[in-house]
Amino acid sequence: MLIMSRTLIRLLLFGLLLLAGFASATTAQWSGSEQNLALEGHTQSWVDTSGDASLDEVRSLPSGAWNQEQPPSISHGYVDEPYWFRSRIHNPTDAALSPYLEIGYPALHHIDLHVISDGETVQTQTMGNQLPFWERPLEHRNFVAPLELGPKETLTVFMRVDTGSSMQVPLTLWKPEAFLAYEQSDLLFQGVYFGIAVAMIFYHIFVYIAVRERAFLYYIGYISAMPLFLATLGGLAYQFLWPGATWWNNQLMMIFLMCVVVFGSLFTVRFLSINTDNHPFLLRAIWNLNAAATLIILAALYIPFSTIVLGSIGVAFVACCLMLLVGIVRLMAGVRAARYYTVAWFAMLTGGIILALSKFALVPNNVFTQNAVQVGSALGVILLSFAIADRLNKEKQAALEAQNQALYEERNARMAQAETLRVQEEANTRLEHRVHERTQALEAANAKLLEFSTTDALTGLRNRGYFEEVFPNYCVEAFRYRQPLSVMVLDIDHFKAFNDRYGHLVGDDCLRVVAECIASLVTRPEDIVARYGGEEFAVVLPDTGVEGARCVAERIRQHVAETPFPISQETIHLTLSIGVSGRVPEVANISQSLFQDADQALYAAKHSGRNRVMVDSGGELA
Repeated sequence: MLIMSRTLIRLLLFGLLLLAGFASATTAQWSGSEQNLALEGHTQSWVDTSGDASLDEVRSLPSGAWNQEQPPSISHGYVDEPYWFRSRIHNPTDAALSPYLEIGYPALHHIDLHVISDGETVQTQTMGNQLPFWERPLEHRNFVAPLELGPKETLTVFMRVDTGSSMQVPLTLWKPEAFLAYEQSDLLFQGVYFGIAVAMIFYHIFVYIAVRERAFLYYIGYISAMPLFLATLGGLAYQFLWPGATWWNNQLMMIFLMCVVVFGSLFTVRFLSINTDNHPFLLRAIWNLNAAATLIILAALYIPFSTIVLGSIGVAFVACCLMLLVGIVRLMAGVRAARYYTVAWFAMLTGGIILALSKFALVPNNVFTQNAVQVGSALGVILLSFAIADRLNKEKQAALEAQNQALYEERNARMAQAETLRVQEEANTRLEHRVHERTQALEAANAKLLEFSTTDALTGLRNRGYFEEVFPNYCVEAFRYRQPLSVMVLDIDHFKAFNDRYGHLVGDDCLRVVAECIASLVTRPEDIVARYGGEEFAVVLPDTGVEGARCVAERIRQHVAETPFPISQETIHLTLSIGVSGRVPEVANISQSLFQDADQALYAAKHSGRNRVMVDSGGELA
């Protein structure tokens, strides 16, 4: 009996010690020498089932109503009721302290912070991502509230948290200098991740432009949606991209997540060549999943975040598992591209599962679980880039092999005619030489064809097409450099009667003689002499005023008139009527009006008796 009494006394003492230790564990000691202090072990929680409990009602709750939170994290998964949290912070020193209280989960909707000292409310702060970003105490992607701790003072912090997201409330007390130092290192990590993402996006944009393969376009959508989702989840997008879009901030999180599913599934189908012939069941499952993700994207435009979040996470989880299954199936089928793809999707799936489990409070919420998706997706993007590079290399090798095979078959056909290896080598040498010669001949033929296409076959002069193509360029150049430009239109007098009397063959000879006369007097390399049509010719004289053009036209007229043209036993002399127009262009597109002026001058020359030169200078004929 005595032994039992002693044992009972010892158990009671042990229980009292445990209670004393528990009581002391609920108050956090902050002396200011610490860099940071996690408050999970010093925090208690109470579920507000009614949803409208006031601060006074919460403060008057009995101690037994509160539940002690256990390290390493405060995480209750997706719940419908708001939670109240209570933490006590004591300053054992004789100096005033100003620590930061960080709530390290930026997806929380509403946070009401109340700080009590000696029974009085000394600080009240409302936070959450349903408020504009600039209303936060400190402009940070997480929720950070500065506290004031007087000497020997104990603060009681009450927090009411209501959210449609996961009820994760990581609480950390920071020394301001340590918080800034940690923030620098964390931003460096974020910068590395998003830098990799942006670099990959631009790289694959260039790849898509180069190869025009639709799979790369889907991949660009995938690697663009993934960092946007993570930036929204981590609060960076709300901080830097849309700090005032409170409703859209949560909706875009689900939209980007479903875009990851949509573009990821489209990329998988295209990249791994999934079709109705090889895997109809998998293809049908992917399309159904894609349709579900698309419906969630449309629903996110109208339905609140809390209603669609669980469905979105479920679709994303199923999508990750299905894409991994597709990769494994294609890997077993011997598809080379599936090797990198499967490892990449396994890395992303692992990160996604860890994040999802942390949201459902099945694993602790810490730095590793918070950044698991970023690490997994970065690794996955890099591995998929290797897969894409491997595929491009494979396609390049296939094209090279096809080319080599074609060359090999061609050589085999030629080797069939050879009797020895020496004859074969000589035949290949001759073939290469012949190809080179034919290439040169083809280039020469193309050059001649180009020349023929711009040359009049009868006279050897430039044709009308060439004239109409080049003449506007001369006008633009003359306008740019403020140089005079002249054009003349020449017509053989009475050519129709000449043709009717002597026949078209003699008429062709007549045209050739006139063309030679004109070409012999217009000799500058930059000048243009063209047969405009029938018995009409056109001459362009750049950097030549109207008087200079008149002189050239008069010399041409005289030269043609003095050149005898023998026909059988008869010698005749041909005459030309010439219209000249020229000036310094005032506008660039003057070609039509300049040519019309010369043409009007030509008609004036014909009406004035032919065999003469008429000049149009600014609308006046002379």
